[in-house]
Amino acid sequence: MLSRVFKQGAPERDIKDDVVEGWRDLPHLHMVRASNRGERMVEELPPAELAKRASAVRALDYVEDGMIVGLGTGSTAKWFVDLLGASDKRITGVPTSSRTKAQAEGLGIALTTLDAAGALDLTIDGADEFDGALNLIKGGGGALLQEKIVASASRQMVVISDPSKEVETLGSFPLPIEIVRFGAESTTRLVRACLNAHGYGGCPIDLRGGDTPFVTDEGHFILDCRLGTITDPAALDVALNTVPGVVETGLFCGIASTVIVGQPDGTARLINPT
Repeated sequence: MLSRVFKQGAPERDIKDDVVEGWRDLPHLHMVRASNRGERMVEELPPAELAKRASAVRALDYVEDGMIVGLGTGSTAKWFVDLLGASDKRITGVPTSSRTKAQAEGLGIALTTLDAAGALDLTIDGADEFDGALNLIKGGGGALLQEKIVASASRQMVVISDPSKEVETLGSFPLPIEIVRFGAESTTRLVRACLNAHGYGGCPIDLRGGDTPFVTDEGHFILDCRLGTITDPAALDVALNTVPGVVETGLFCGIASTVIVGQPDGTARLINPT
């Protein structure tokens, strides 16, 4: 119904002749549907999406012309890529998944590979959970390996989030572990033994996708481990990465430099490591 469109950094303009008068007074109106130019039609959004968008808007302040920027994957990162494409920022992006690559290409964002770029100036990405030390759980979208590689190659990683992702202790969100397909059942047994040895005995481990396993961009499987509470994320990350068949875990420790927590009212709060 609503047809007013915003373009980041540019004045509003009407689409066709269908303009709703007084739309500024309507509650919770923000940009939703992306056009080929990265513009978004104004529609009503649930509070969680308003918060995600607010964090993505604030993250644009970290982006400067000429930067090489890692482009994250997931529902919050998607907001950032859409807003970046609609902005006047002139950057080169390094996508962290085939989905983000397709999205960025559709918005006309210049892209390169990580090998061609070398060191990145900045990565903007979401998280499934983060704690006060800015340890993260990532991988709910299935792109944890490329996300960690790109973030680790960046001078700065800024995480964008809604308030629901902030936790006192990691572990409520199932920990994704990326494993090779060969010998997946054997690797799962070894992962279980490693978890048992570190105090997580009896925690459920699920192969993502079940009988039709989810396959990552790199051709791997993902185990989702329901650990409940992760007392020492860094130590667990190191331990799991010694298991033969494990490619990487969704624990990001000592990588994020700032978290931006968006709010439904459009404001955002910055958190630095404690």
